[in-house]
Amino acid sequence: MDLLTLEGWLDNTAFAVLLLTMLFYWCGAAFPQWPLLTAAGRTGMAIANLCITGLLAARWIEGGYFPISNLYESLFFLCWGLTAMHLVAESISGQRLVGVVTAPVAMGITAFAALSLPAEMQQSAPLVPALKSNWLMMHVSVMMLSYATLMVGSLLAIAFLVVTWGKPVSLKGSSVGTGSFRRRMSEPALEPSIGDGGTTVLTQPTLQLSLQRLTLAEALDNLSYRMIGLGFPLLTIGIISGAVWANEAWGAPWSWDPKETWALIVWLVYAAYLHARITRDWQGRKPAILATVGFGVVWVCYLGVNLLGKGLHSYGWFF
Repeated sequence: MDLLTLEGWLDNTAFAVLLLTMLFYWCGAAFPQWPLLTAAGRTGMAIANLCITGLLAARWIEGGYFPISNLYESLFFLCWGLTAMHLVAESISGQRLVGVVTAPVAMGITAFAALSLPAEMQQSAPLVPALKSNWLMMHVSVMMLSYATLMVGSLLAIAFLVVTWGKPVSLKGSSVGTGSFRRRMSEPALEPSIGDGGTTVLTQPTLQLSLQRLTLAEALDNLSYRMIGLGFPLLTIGIISGAVWANEAWGAPWSWDPKETWALIVWLVYAAYLHARITRDWQGRKPAILATVGFGVVWVCYLGVNLLGKGLHSYGWFF
């Protein structure tokens, strides 16, 4: 079997496995009494990650350079980072809902790369002169890994918003895992009410969310914060390394290229998220909405800018 055949087999296998993985996670969430479904989903995510690892390794051997220079390769590298960060997040939290939100995105990325891109865009090609640098692996790989990590954190924030949709939720201390939110919400204070005969009695208010949902909401909020806290330093390192590479290649560290501008916007959105959580003590819905905005901004920076076909970063993509 030659490398081209192996690559075609691996990218289609990754898509098929992720499709099954998504179904396993969704069914596991619908039927929590069947833990084997979640275990099958976790196994499928690991198998998909290994398939993508093999695909990228084959591309590296075939092309002789780190495989992250065109849309096809970068999409699979992004999916590799997404599946890897999923496994990290799930191992930390043990929450089956992680796969419910990450598996469809990973599957969609592989479907777009393997089934939608024209054959000529999937082929390995010699590097353009601007990419023949040792900074290619350093800058682009760190940026893509940061995107993947931030996406996982944002997807968990979206899951938090779905779980708490339409319900008043106030989180306190969940970012550091104190559990104070769970204790406070599961043991509500007694409230006075008028009983029979006009006497005043103390009753417990009805909880807006079940204890199980409250615990899940706290876990999602905490895990989202931790993943974004991991992705933000990677994004910072990626932007700095890109500035150094730009100075070496183009004579200036920053040129307000569309990709650079949107990378800065991504950095500012997630910097605002972390600043609000650390210094303003934001918890729950407000930072989750900000992280959701960040998810969209990451996609604009990664793909939307390149659809324009303008700027110094448009080579090897759509135009």
